[in-house]
Amino acid sequence: MSFLFGNRASKTFKPKKNIPEGTHQYDLMKHAAATLGSGNLRLAVMLPEGEDLNEWVAVNTVDFFNQINMLYGTITEFCTPETCPIMSAGPKYEYHWADGQAVKKPIKCSAPKYIDYLMTWVQDQLDDETLFPSKIGVPFPKNFLSCAKTILKRLFRVYAHIYHQHFSEVVQLGEEAHLNTSFKHFIFFVQVSDVEPLAEE
Repeated sequence: MSFLFGNRASKTFKPKKNIPEGTHQYDLMKHAAATLGSGNLRLAVMLPEGEDLNEWVAVNTVDFFNQINMLYGTITEFCTPETCPIMSAGPKYEYHWADGQAVKKPIKCSAPKYIDYLMTWVQDQLDDETLFPSKIGVPFPKNFLSCAKTILKRLFRVYAHIYHQHFSEVVQLGEEAHLNTSFKHFIFFVQVSDVEPLAEE
């Protein structure tokens, strides 16, 4: 299971997804990083004038995958099948895994197993050039925003689990400011981009 390969030295869970240099999406990513650096998260999530919404959502989805990947990677030693036998965000929110292909009927699993399934599933979609095209002129599929919404909805669950089950460890590691900023950025983005992922499937 790939989540076992994360370690404190690398602080990553899955390989970081890179946007190829020289592409328009790379330029958008640089724009996003520059506006994030201004400290104004509301400005950072706004679609730049004249830009394509699909490209903007794609770039930010990759960025959130990388952020969540890194954040979860720092607490994998605390999130084990023993400490987190179910994937939850409190007693009212238990998540069962299904991807509609390999796992059609939702299965109950530990949090690390669920997150491993999830991050592998997201990585596979980000690597799919028909869904997340990186070449200029290759159109996004008609269902792209719907697919991105599902990805973001499921990534939200990792934030929820970290906050509910592991916030004390995040504080011990001195990473709460980074987690809070990342989460706030995520929430502002899904609200302004109309890809609200918080409703249940």
